[in-house]
Amino acid sequence: PNASWGLGGESEGEDEFFAEIRYLIIIAVFAMFAILSIAFRSYFLPIIILSALPFGFGGAVVGHIIFGKGLSMISYWGIGAACGVVVNDNLVLVDNINRLKSSGKHILECIVESGVTRFRPIVITSITTFVGLMPMMLEPSVQANFLKPAVISLSFGVVLSSSVTLILVPCLYLIGDDVKQSLNQFRTSIKSQIIKKST
Repeated sequence: PNASWGLGGESEGEDEFFAEIRYLIIIAVFAMFAILSIAFRSYFLPIIILSALPFGFGGAVVGHIIFGKGLSMISYWGIGAACGVVVNDNLVLVDNINRLKSSGKHILECIVESGVTRFRPIVITSITTFVGLMPMMLEPSVQANFLKPAVISLSFGVVLSSSVTLILVPCLYLIGDDVKQSLNQFRTSIKSQIIKKST
């Protein structure tokens, strides 16, 4: 009856790490959202840019399942690196769309042209990252096993998120533009009705 159990050693350290990283992830996401909001002067565009982050985590999980490994403290290092690459890709894509939109082009034309322009750099970056990390993923030595979780998270997270960047982000941008136009039309109609009633 007096026996007790508890985590010790590496397991204890990982348990404390996972308990603390939840709050750190929330703080990091809010910090990125604040910086992007200031840069774009918008609350919607940062949401589009950060929308691919869950897919980076999902790609890391898929990679760990394929290699039969569990998520560890090292895995989150790779997930963080993959999220950085994803945010950079989305940021460049959205910025390119905004630049074309400011030149007076139609929104659909801006999205298609930006997707075509950024397709090759994004795909090549993903493929070269995955191929470059493949030797370490397939390395059977004990020394490589220490870094394998981070490498798996980075490679699979980048591959999955890049496809999301080229498909989901343009769709969300177009949906957001449609919603914005609908709200503007609604506000205009309300203002016109108020003016008619007042006159």
